[in-house]
Amino acid sequence: MLRRFRLEEPESVSEVSELLGRFGDSAKIYAGGTELLLAMKEGLVEYERLINVKKLRCKDVTVENGALAMGALCTHRELETSRAINEKLPALAKLEHNVANVRVRQVGTIGGNICFAEPHADPGTLLIALGAKMLAEKSSSQREIEAEKFFVDAFETALEPDEVLTKIVVPVPSPTGRSAYLKFGYLERPSVGVGLAFNLNGQVNSMRIAVGCAGPAPRRVEEAEALLEGKSREEAERNLAQAGAIAGRAAQAITDLHGSQEYKEHIVGVLLKRAFLSALS
Repeated sequence: MLRRFRLEEPESVSEVSELLGRFGDSAKIYAGGTELLLAMKEGLVEYERLINVKKLRCKDVTVENGALAMGALCTHRELETSRAINEKLPALAKLEHNVANVRVRQVGTIGGNICFAEPHADPGTLLIALGAKMLAEKSSSQREIEAEKFFVDAFETALEPDEVLTKIVVPVPSPTGRSAYLKFGYLERPSVGVGLAFNLNGQVNSMRIAVGCAGPAPRRVEEAEALLEGKSREEAERNLAQAGAIAGRAAQAITDLHGSQEYKEHIVGVLLKRAFLSALS
């Protein structure tokens, strides 16, 4: 049962920020609503006001200054079919194609997904691996937050109470860039997700590895990256098992309906090896 609430419809980031500051925890931003409304119907959360941000101009996908910028209100379907993303970041386009189902992808937004910070969501993990930055704005200022610092805990981000996520910026990979995201799960949501990105020009460089879905929030795993960084392809492949074991522990896996901690840690290692080989191909 969805309880009564007041719907606010501001037309600028400043108005949204002002409403968030005025009403505090009794208000919540509403974009696609695919996560929020479900939680409200189940009685898991309750808000007196929903702040509809659909009138904000945050839906463009642009390439400028060596980076691809996605408006926070872009739907998963728009990102999945974006020509720029398919050309510059095919791993992200593939991830978006496999988000939930077509109905969710038609209305759910990338910004809503990231800000809701549901532990079993896909995009955050790959965005960390790709070195993305989140642009957060409010009435008086704006700032960039690195993706690996954006996700604090389950359902918790680094956004301040009156900040609005308006854009996600991802560096465009070089011609030698490689990236991949793989997930595993037998329930509706994934149990484990692994993303990686690197350059391959004789040896592996700029390696970034992220794990998600297994624990409370997606995490970058620098210790695992170090085992592959600067190595030849053959050396890196020999180190994948050790890197996978480290990444599995770093996932902070939780035993739940999706599997035991030990099982998820093992799957992280399997997916890391497969993702590396997939990126090479």
